[in-house]
Amino acid sequence: MPNDAQCYWRFGLCDGRQPGRRPRGAGGPHACRAANAGVSPLDRLDRRYTAIFCDIWGVVHDGAGLLPGVLERFERFRSEGRTVVLLTNAPRPADTVQAQLDRFGLPRDLYAAITSSGEAGIAALTDPTRPVGFIGTEADRSDLLRHGVMLADEQFTELACTGLDEPSGDPADYTERLETLAAHHVRMHCLNPDRVVIHQGRREACAGALADIYEGLGGEVVWYGKPHGPIYDHARKLAGNTSKEAMLAIGDGLPTDILGAARYGIDAVFVSHGIHEGEPVPDDFARRHGLGDWHPIITVPGLA
Repeated sequence: MPNDAQCYWRFGLCDGRQPGRRPRGAGGPHACRAANAGVSPLDRLDRRYTAIFCDIWGVVHDGAGLLPGVLERFERFRSEGRTVVLLTNAPRPADTVQAQLDRFGLPRDLYAAITSSGEAGIAALTDPTRPVGFIGTEADRSDLLRHGVMLADEQFTELACTGLDEPSGDPADYTERLETLAAHHVRMHCLNPDRVVIHQGRREACAGALADIYEGLGGEVVWYGKPHGPIYDHARKLAGNTSKEAMLAIGDGLPTDILGAARYGIDAVFVSHGIHEGEPVPDDFARRHGLGDWHPIITVPGLA
């Protein structure tokens, strides 16, 4: 049985106390007893968390269907008076993301809104006078065209990257293509800063992996989505401009969901059984990024 200090570090505040210098949102020894009894620490979140900023892929679904416990957790959030805003690094507009969630069976009345990195990138690239190059799937190409992005195969200085042409591909295979783009000073717009997702148990590279290579080649990259501040500003507006103390992020990506929450100055729940496959948050995670002793208030395997 962990001691009280370990309990405060690992689990979220259940009773409204402000525990001094312990991590903001940390809970007491009864939280450990609840966890040991098979009750998720999410069942005892502090009432002050009225705005839940929840990641989608790896937390809500795995690309094929909803993950265990998602419906029940969202229903509980609603019954507790919490507003759920879905934040995703999907390179697609929010209506496309919502259509996928509809197919998976997530009722629209269980969340207030969706904000995506793709929507932000599309907004920045929608200019009928500016041709834009493209790397990504045909489905993503269709989405960009449908929303007014003028895609071109040549004579462009801006490029939209939504991912690999084939999700099962290898980012290294794009190096020669990216070298040519960098030599022509093409600016890449990375509409999905994730480096990898788990799709039905398989790891697949995302646009962020290509953007990393491009920056390494000296290319310029404009990043959209988590961990960058604007997507949190937008989510905050969608949640009613609540205070940061009332916000709680939930996600499975350390360099995106968790780092984004830390930089924005809000609490977070780390879902460990996503892309990091059960690995804990490093003790020095926040210090590596100049963010002091910040740490997620809770680590859980999933929403169940």
